[in-house]
Amino acid sequence: RTADEKMDDASVTAQVKTALRIHRSTRSVNTRVETRDGEVTLTGMAPNSAEKALVTKLVTDIHGVTSVKNLTQVRQKCEF
Repeated sequence: RTADEKMDDASVTAQVKTALRIHRSTRSVNTRVETRDGEVTLTGMAPNSAEKALVTKLVTDIHGVTSVKNLTQVRQKCEF
């Protein structure tokens, strides 16, 4: 991989993190972002399945993303 390819992945990762931070509904999602050759892998915790799906949609729409692998776990609610 060339320096340009690494920079492109770094740029995609930065764009993904920024998009998730500024979107009102995804700020609370604790997401780790890794990008390799345009494929974005997401890990972490989401408050619910709707927010997990929204994260996937937002990331898919970012320029430079070729595919999204969302491995984010949905938090289980404790019932007492």
